[in-house]
Amino acid sequence: MISLEDAVTARLESHGERFEVLIDPDAALAMKRGDFEGDLEDVIAAEDVFENASRGDRPAESALEEVFGTTDPMEIIPEVVERGEIQITADQRREMQERKRKRLINTIARNAINPQMDDSPHPPERIDRALEEAGFTVDPMEPVENQVDDALEALRPVIPIRFEEITVAVQLPPDYAGSGQAKIREFGDLEREEWQNDGSWVGVVTFPAGLQNDFYDLANEVSSGEAETQVVKDKDDLRTR
Repeated sequence: MISLEDAVTARLESHGERFEVLIDPDAALAMKRGDFEGDLEDVIAAEDVFENASRGDRPAESALEEVFGTTDPMEIIPEVVERGEIQITADQRREMQERKRKRLINTIARNAINPQMDDSPHPPERIDRALEEAGFTVDPMEPVENQVDDALEALRPVIPIRFEEITVAVQLPPDYAGSGQAKIREFGDLEREEWQNDGSWVGVVTFPAGLQNDFYDLANEVSSGEAETQVVKDKDDLRTR
């Protein structure tokens, strides 16, 4: 369950009665879109249905039976959310907006590059400032994934930016190849790999261009700084520098 502070109220009025439930705001929005996946118990603040949640008043069981055909809260809660309205306070709306703004910025930073600076990543701080300059407002009621394209459109007049993937070949020396390659292959899509006669490992990995500094950090970490890397245009090219 979640805390009361993190929950919003979903309210349904039917048959002259009011029914309220306390639920995580993102889960409530997912239910209304019909794409909620998970355990209901993990996203509610109370396994209960209220007439007035702020006072803790509960409706009569006869009212529950009449409207929902059951008195089981776990069956009623999704129906209240799907058929009712989500009540969000001004503070909750601001918190949701800020949380989604951070997720949006991180998503863009992980996937975008600066085409005017050798395809280097944009730091999150730069994206944050550019969104502010562009006057882009994050919708707290909309999934972050649905706002990325609009955010990029707003950013392009402010900073040079585009989404792109990058392919990097990496060679790990024999002393680090065994344990290091397992972490490298998990970083992105492993296009090719090859074990050399001396026991070293070469792999070609494709991942969002905004993560290239993270990839180099990982390659250095798993090899004590002895990894060799090279950005490749041709995925069949396994040469390293």
